Amino acid sequence: MYRRTLHIRGYIATACLTHVSIPPLVMSMSTATLPDRKDVPAEDTWDLSSLYASQEQWESDFTKLDSMIVGFEKYRGKLGESVGTLVEALDFDSSFDRLAERLGTFAFLKTTEDQGNSDFQATKSRFQNLSMRASQAASYMRPELLAIDETTMASFMADPRLALYRLQLDRMLRFRPHTLSDREERLLAMQGEMSSAANNAFRQLNDADLRFGVVEDHEGRKIELSHATFAQLLISPSRDVRRTAFTQYYKQFSDHENTLAATLTGSIHRDVYYAKARNYKSSLESSLFPDNVPTDVYNSLISSVRASLPAVHQYLDVRRRKMKLDDLHHYDTYVPILSGIKKHHTWDQAVDVILTSLQPLGSEYVGVLSEGLRGRWSDRFPNRGKQSGAFSCGSFDGDPYILMNFKEEVLNDVFTLTHEAGHSMHSWYSSRSQPFQYYNYTIFVAEVASTFNEQLLAEHLMKNAADDSERAFLINNELDSIRATLVRQTMFAEFEKRTHEMAEAGEPLTVQSLRSVYRELLDAYFGPEFVVDKELELECFRIPHFYRAFYVYKYATGLSAAVALARRVLEGGEQELKDYLGFLSGGCSLDPLDLLRSAGVDMASPEPVQTTLRRFADLTNELDSLI
Repeated sequence: MYRRTLHIRGYIATACLTHVSIPPLVMSMSTATLPDRKDVPAEDTWDLSSLYASQEQWESDFTKLDSMIVGFEKYRGKLGESVGTLVEALDFDSSFDRLAERLGTFAFLKTTEDQGNSDFQATKSRFQNLSMRASQAASYMRPELLAIDETTMASFMADPRLALYRLQLDRMLRFRPHTLSDREERLLAMQGEMSSAANNAFRQLNDADLRFGVVEDHEGRKIELSHATFAQLLISPSRDVRRTAFTQYYKQFSDHENTLAATLTGSIHRDVYYAKARNYKSSLESSLFPDNVPTDVYNSLISSVRASLPAVHQYLDVRRRKMKLDDLHHYDTYVPILSGIKKHHTWDQAVDVILTSLQPLGSEYVGVLSEGLRGRWSDRFPNRGKQSGAFSCGSFDGDPYILMNFKEEVLNDVFTLTHEAGHSMHSWYSSRSQPFQYYNYTIFVAEVASTFNEQLLAEHLMKNAADDSERAFLINNELDSIRATLVRQTMFAEFEKRTHEMAEAGEPLTVQSLRSVYRELLDAYFGPEFVVDKELELECFRIPHFYRAFYVYKYATGLSAAVALARRVLEGGEQELKDYLGFLSGGCSLDPLDLLRSAGVDMASPEPVQTTLRRFADLTNELDSLI
């Protein structure tokens, strides 16, 4: 009830370019192409049998869940009659949610394997339709519970039979000012499928319909340009290749900018509409309210990063000078400065180095993760139609699955894998330590677990560098990671804030107004010496997370918390490790800020963000001195 979602569970995915995985290339004559899904070896794919071993099993449970919807009507108008009735209703609601999560997770994961597969899309659509009907059937629960007078509710809450749900009910009562009447809630619930139209249209266009053509790399190979290979081409040692890939890639977004502006505007107006309908002061407050995170935390992040932009500009100048360039463009910012150093990891080698770096987390953590990564938790490599990027998707009853697009020659793919493994192990610990009602941790704390793993990997690699050149190479990688995760995501967060404020003020959102806002941010975050190409303004139309507004800031706060906690574990002892594993096991049994405080870091203070930015400045100076 409190955790009522009844939609495909929000998966955790990386947004920053350094975490966009790059596919292995399958050579066909002179052109490199992606394999069809049917041609990918089974051992390189995930095994979804911990959810369902077959579509037939899914269909059976789908029919069962469909038949359960009518069960909500049994409790309509009766939730305030007695504790016994309330507990029975909440038990039913939880059992429904648990089965819905299992069905929805499977349906979602199947669509990511091949987004052009109409059968998978149909399965997902059927589940979404069921979810909408269930939301309508259960929409009375929250307003009815909130209508129970405070004296009666207090007596219910004191009853030990309600102990399991006491925290859920406490959290629900916070929403009293933002919960509407039974009829109004039902109307909002009926809009569920319609409200996702902008997001669905963007994803179909972005992941299935856009075609970017072919680019010739520095070795003369013709490579099919895609979201994944775009990242590969941006680390090419040839500036001409990088520039060509950049220009050709964004040509597609330019050709579709009106459609993309319309879908993004639709998503923003949806957020504003729901915030107003539920009596929030702003869409930002509405988004942060469920985590009980004050808007001051969001605004403080932007202020702290803004104040440290000179250090970012200094790093970009170091990059320009060390690359011996007269000017620096966006397509120059991902290629390693020390291009002569090659790092190659097969999947198994990547797993080995990750597990070694995570030894400070103990034998249980490493052992479980080893079994998952060497087994079939992960869908490892790309295929035609597969969702781009990477994510972890855990559930209470299934394995914590990882989607990857792994490329052996790209060091950042090793960091992506340990990042997603951090999410998956967070899911593993929380699902085994908390009841279903409290296992599902929030995104705010999820980004701590993932970037914590990256910090341990970076520390391990730098500590074991063969010489100054390799250490400089790794420092360069760490700086790019901080810039992408803290600085870049904060720029995204500021874009979301400003565009939603424009909509709330009645200002028009058009191709030009969206590009103008984004251009102002690019100029500020990259600095006066950086060349911002017109094409880069189009980046605001290609970021999937903008369709889940006020989400990306959690990458930035997560990194800042992870830096602090990693230092605490590495420099501490058994208690510090116990605190951190306790945090992973906490699920949502505490509010996010309280969970982090229990682990040893206070995100209500600007100090963790400022500490990470000071580390960025120190590493910039070290890099400058090493090379």
